[in-house]
Amino acid sequence: MQHDSHPSAELARLAEIVAAGPAAVLTGAGLSTDSGIPDYRGAGSPPRTPMRISEFMADEAYRRRFWAGARVGAARMSGLSPNTGHLALARLEMGGHVTGVATQNVDGLHRAAGSRTVVELHGRGDVIVCTRCHRTFTRATVLAQFDARNPGYAEAHAHAQIAPDGDAEVTQLAGVAVPECEACGGILRPDVVYFGEMVPTPVFQSAAALVEHAGSLILAGTSLAVNTGMRLVHRAERLGLPIVVINHGPTAVDARASTTLRIEGGTSEVLGAAADLLG
Repeated sequence: MQHDSHPSAELARLAEIVAAGPAAVLTGAGLSTDSGIPDYRGAGSPPRTPMRISEFMADEAYRRRFWAGARVGAARMSGLSPNTGHLALARLEMGGHVTGVATQNVDGLHRAAGSRTVVELHGRGDVIVCTRCHRTFTRATVLAQFDARNPGYAEAHAHAQIAPDGDAEVTQLAGVAVPECEACGGILRPDVVYFGEMVPTPVFQSAAALVEHAGSLILAGTSLAVNTGMRLVHRAERLGLPIVVINHGPTAVDARASTTLRIEGGTSEVLGAAADLLG
């Protein structure tokens, strides 16, 4: 891939900041767009209402829509792989230039790319937990149960539009049978932090530790619309760390005095170029 779409001075400055001390990195949905996962807030993103866990737990119709969308989307998402941005961050960590990655994404692509220190702030979409007995299942196991209860459903809706969270936008839900815990019959949910929930304190502390042991903070592919990300920015500001923003479109920190470098562009191109410069 060519990495010549950004001014060399910006890339040189980015490489200089990272070379001065390993960077902590916070990533958002914009990092995974080049892997084929739609963004939440970028230009051209489809309208999206975030899932509220209170609605999921209280309304079976809501759960039908969720699991039907999850099953149809799974077939489209199964072939996705890490992009240049994910791979570049893994290379930078291996070279000692990154302390680790805190990600707002639940797609698992950082680990698939080879990143070793990954804090998944919003959980993991491939882990399903029973809300009654707390037994865990793989997403694949639960979706196989969906197929057994709803034969032919996924094939009949294979062309549904994929949403930013990787699920499909399905509307034909009459008769859909929802998966349930095989051990106790309880309600199953992804092990993910949804709207209205808080990031667990130990998880946030792990992300904060990445910042506290870093020489800078890189914000890649995130508009910083989620409070957890801003808390990490505040931590970096208190430590006096340089802050670098790499994103398509505006972010919540563009005008802050602490923002040392702002690069308007794609994370794949910029991070790939930075990894090349740093060797």
